[in-house]
Amino acid sequence: MRKLLNTLYVTTQGAYLNKEGETVCVNVDREVRLRVPIHTVGAIVCFGNVSCSPFLMGFCGERNVGLCFLSENGHFLARVEGPVSGNVLLRREQYRRADDEKSCVVMARACVIGKLSNARTVLLRAIRDHQGKPGMETVGKVAEYLKHHIEALERQDNLESIRGLEGDAANAYFGVFDSLIIAQKDSFFFHERSRRPPKDNVNALLSFLYTLLVHDVVSALESVGLDPAVGFLHKDRPGRPSLALDIMEELRPLLADRLALSLINLQQITGKGFKTTESGGVMMSDETRKKVIVAYQERKKEEIMHPYIEEKVEIGLLPFVQALLLARHIRGDMDGYPPFFWK
Repeated sequence: MRKLLNTLYVTTQGAYLNKEGETVCVNVDREVRLRVPIHTVGAIVCFGNVSCSPFLMGFCGERNVGLCFLSENGHFLARVEGPVSGNVLLRREQYRRADDEKSCVVMARACVIGKLSNARTVLLRAIRDHQGKPGMETVGKVAEYLKHHIEALERQDNLESIRGLEGDAANAYFGVFDSLIIAQKDSFFFHERSRRPPKDNVNALLSFLYTLLVHDVVSALESVGLDPAVGFLHKDRPGRPSLALDIMEELRPLLADRLALSLINLQQITGKGFKTTESGGVMMSDETRKKVIVAYQERKKEEIMHPYIEEKVEIGLLPFVQALLLARHIRGDMDGYPPFFWK
């Protein structure tokens, strides 16, 4: 639980983190603003111009506290880790399966089916909540379109066809995403997915939430002994947590997309919290970034019924539950990996 809720996010530019005894100290302008006992911290995430002492880095490695550095707009830069740990037999089996085409197909298919099912739930909930609003008829057609893609995925037996169906469905889903935004349309509109840099406020918000989510999924995978870098759907690439991106696919609709829509439609954030840089990219202000982080952490505290284990769990525990189920599947304790389906 400490890894779930006790993440320290440092967004103040120019902050410096150091170790004092058994505590983490956050200094701003050479003044200690916060002291946190290390045993209460599961991870530390630093945004932008935030630095840490080498002794704190080593301290975090010893105590298995994740230390992650992101750019100011949430793009991953680096992680600091201690000695490699975890079940070596589990990882060796993970690597063997990642090199086997049939195993990759089975796992990739499950992840994409989970993603499309949960994306469809986002659309169906929008239709229910905004019945009669402009564009809802088209949203309904796309929901049906995703249903057909889910059925088609069951019959696919190669990675390229799975990736093709996933890409086509994602384009259709994001093609109606603007219709799900019903407030502050002057500031929040969505034409297409854009990254590095995001070209509008909605893309900047989504990218930031996806960054927070992938950090949580990486931590969850490491906690059960899996290698976050070796995936099945996403190809291996230096510096990319491919397995974390695989598992994140099924969680994005609930933990990121739906939250982004709520923040905008309930006007918990406004267009004033975003700025366009000289390169044309959009960034969030420190104040808005903090609001989003707080909302994300609060969302993680909400409970939901997990359809596979049939127990109520906090939403923030979902990455850990899915990581555990995946580990059991790879060890051979379960015949297949059950993706998370949001109802």
